[in-house]
Amino acid sequence: MSTGDAAPTDDATDRRPVTVYSDFVCPFCYLGRASLRQYRDDRAERDLPEVDVEWQFFDLRGHKRGPDGEIRDDVDDGKDEDYYDQVRENVERLREEYDADGMLEFDEVHDADSWDAQQAALYVKGSYDRDTFRAFYDAVLEAHWEDGREIDDLNTLVELAESVGVDGEEIRDAVDDGTLAEELEAQFEAARERGVTGVPTFVADGHAARGAVPPAQLRRLLEGN
Repeated sequence: MSTGDAAPTDDATDRRPVTVYSDFVCPFCYLGRASLRQYRDDRAERDLPEVDVEWQFFDLRGHKRGPDGEIRDDVDDGKDEDYYDQVRENVERLREEYDADGMLEFDEVHDADSWDAQQAALYVKGSYDRDTFRAFYDAVLEAHWEDGREIDDLNTLVELAESVGVDGEEIRDAVDDGTLAEELEAQFEAARERGVTGVPTFVADGHAARGAVPPAQLRRLLEGN
């Protein structure tokens, strides 16, 4: 998979950039973040520089989104009960493997449409510093997967934004901003054009790893060993 990212360097101790395509409603994105944290902790123990993480957006349910922008439940995506049983098994296994004890059971989480949350995050990313964006991103992800909150509710997004120092009224305006919606759709399309078909997808040095891969695989992706 070619992304146009910077070419790899020979020195594995250089600061490493990684792009992560993610959607708040994907359980494996939450678990992928947990794996990434373990890998970053491992780098710190080895006295290596921090990984420079760039979070990008992906519309996991875009194939079920109708012309009115709403998710259609009647769209056949080929995912039957056996598929979801396997998802539940994998989520439970990775929860233990990645020490993600705070994560709720798969069926305890509200079935949300993440579009507004991603549009709000896009606004924060473009209007505030990286630390504020990351704090908001984490707050939304954790609200969904740890607290079972309805992240497709505007009041919830406003409250989460204010908890990290973002003006809540700005979030209300951002979610209703047609220009931001077009920009978000353009980012979704750009991800698809780059070959991203599912999330999480980790991209570094023109190579990719898809899924909530273990820290050892992230090490190979970023360090080549």
